[in-house]
Amino acid sequence: MIQRMEARSTVWRACLVGFGLCGCAGHMQPGATPPDGTMDAAPSGSPAGPDGAAGDGSVPRNGCDGTAVRTVKVMDAQALENALADAQPGDRIQLGDGVYQGNFLAEVSGTPDHPILLCGSRQAIMQGTSLSSGYGFELAASDWVLSGFRVTGSQKGIVVQGGSHDLLDRLEVDHVGQEGIHFRKASSDNVLTASSVHDTGTGPGSKDKGFGEGVYLGSAVNNWPLYGVDGGPDQSDRNQVIGNTIGPNTAAECIDIKEGTTGGIVRDNTFDGTGMSGDNSADSWIDVKGNGYQVEHNQGSHARADGFQVHVQLPGWGNDNHFSGNAMTDVPGYGINVASASSGTVVACDNTVAAGSRGLSNIPCQ
Repeated sequence: MIQRMEARSTVWRACLVGFGLCGCAGHMQPGATPPDGTMDAAPSGSPAGPDGAAGDGSVPRNGCDGTAVRTVKVMDAQALENALADAQPGDRIQLGDGVYQGNFLAEVSGTPDHPILLCGSRQAIMQGTSLSSGYGFELAASDWVLSGFRVTGSQKGIVVQGGSHDLLDRLEVDHVGQEGIHFRKASSDNVLTASSVHDTGTGPGSKDKGFGEGVYLGSAVNNWPLYGVDGGPDQSDRNQVIGNTIGPNTAAECIDIKEGTTGGIVRDNTFDGTGMSGDNSADSWIDVKGNGYQVEHNQGSHARADGFQVHVQLPGWGNDNHFSGNAMTDVPGYGINVASASSGTVVACDNTVAAGSRGLSNIPCQ
């Protein structure tokens, strides 16, 4: 499982070997998520530790491979609510196949050595009751693994609030009223990996499409009084979005990275902008407004305008971001469009954009 990032941030930033993702010594695409939500064992060379961690301290291949202190099997919504309320470090909550209708909340944290595992197949479905209200699953806790299951039919899919060192692994989030997966309220050092997010922003409200991001990191400045630290920035930092498929039909951006967040990684994802609405300025796969993000080795198609955009929403933000190894097709605008006020942002020359665009970037590559 994910150990405390203070001791491991250098390893994680350099190379996610255990998940077969290497940005430092060779580059590998992850395997696609099986349709039934089953998961493979850790690849050779990265033996799993007793809690499912790769032996080299990198992301586990299968978040639910670890040994549980206690296994709690659930088959209906009430049993799931009871298991979440009674969760203890080291628990594995095993979802049987079926529909779990409601809005679910986890508030008890695991520990680095004994995370809490919530595991199921893609046929274990958390079904919300309305596209206009409610979170499919709210994780207000740290040291959890969510793995394998599907969330659909709620206003927001999965919301991590104040949770750190959580792993979201091989999930499907789709047909939700607004954003699919949101990390906010100082949720840091989390990983979203090998998951599928699509058909977001499907709610009936006039603003739902503009709020239909696939993945959302942090909070806009006008929401800092609600979710920021002492009224300041929402410091949801060092989150990693690795090896996911996002789109089609994310009505807003595939990933929205907000001002006030720092030091995340977006790597090896596949973006499909088909169905992007353009509402609320949603016209690129990623909108980066934070600082110090590595956006690497992603593939994107069917952009509405630019592939990736960097904006300076607030002075001091939108700086020092790095784009490398991204492959972009069907882009009518620039592959990577960087706001003139951004400082320190680098577009490497190994990014590629197919013919028909305005060019690789509006700034020189390096």
